Amino acid sequence: MEITTFHLAKGVTMKDFVAANVDVDAWLKQQSGFILRRISQRADGLVTDMLLWKSARDGERAANGIVTELANSPVHGAIDQSTVDWSVAVCRHRLN
Repeated sequence: MEITTFHLAKGVTMKDFVAANVDVDAWLKQQSGFILRRISQRADGLVTDMLLWKSARDGERAANGIVTELANSPVHGAIDQSTVDWSVAVCRHRLN
């Protein structure tokens, strides 16, 4: 499971952020091991971007691709980079 939390850049709305992710979403769908993505925003503005991968290795590989293959994506400018907290961890429990 890959979880990234952050605040949006000044003046960026959640609608703007979702629109800035069009290329990222298309790219994610083509990545090996991708299962799903969910984005939420708390009342205080903190955004949580959660991706589920078949393995932690798939998540780590894709995270590297986001900053290299998609280096010019508008999504990067939509995020206050100083607030980013990113992690990939192995899921230890699930309930279907």
